[in-house]
Amino acid sequence: QVQLVESGGGLVQPGGSLRLSCAASGFTFSYYAMNWYRQAPGKERELVAVIGTSGGTNYAESVKDRFTISRDNAKATVYLQMNSLKPDDTALYFCNVVRRGQSYRGQGTQVIVSS
Repeated sequence: QVQLVESGGGLVQPGGSLRLSCAASGFTFSYYAMNWYRQAPGKERELVAVIGTSGGTNYAESVKDRFTISRDNAKATVYLQMNSLKPDDTALYFCNVVRRGQSYRGQGTQVIVSS
């Protein structure tokens, strides 16, 4: 079955960096675009970044030029490098894949940006 496991979150000061990872299994990873979302308390879920099967990327305006999504098909893993973090980036981050019309997500990893 499809499984997505995120890691790498934590507490970081404003201006700091974190690298999130999402290890995928149960499907042919290289065949599918992968997404990173975030959900903050009291806010709508936000699509943060997308990476296509050929490596093309798209970002939310709120993270453009600060976050970088990448993938390693050999490791079936998608990454989110987050730089210049702000308190507004505080959220639960999770990865997502839509496969055969069904959406899957992991349990998420918490990111807290605070001094």
